[in-house]
Amino acid sequence: MVVFEQVEELIKSNMNDANVTITDLTGTMDHLGITVISDKFEGIALLDQHQMIMDILKERLKQDIHAVQIKTMTFEKARKKGLVE
Repeated sequence: MVVFEQVEELIKSNMNDANVTITDLTGTMDHLGITVISDKFEGIALLDQHQMIMDILKERLKQDIHAVQIKTMTFEKARKKGLVE
């Protein structure tokens, strides 16, 4: 769980309004599913949103994260999907 907490803190330190959810995709703690909800994504293309997260994680990807599956959205979109209130 330390990796999850470190990744979450890293994202939140770069995106102060972020709601971050991390899951272990393989049971090995190095393939992560990361969902980031932030209004900083407003008006930004999906590919660019994912690149923002990859840029934040680039050093961790060199060390202890092998792969990530990223989902990004604004709070408005997350509310419509029932993910946040």
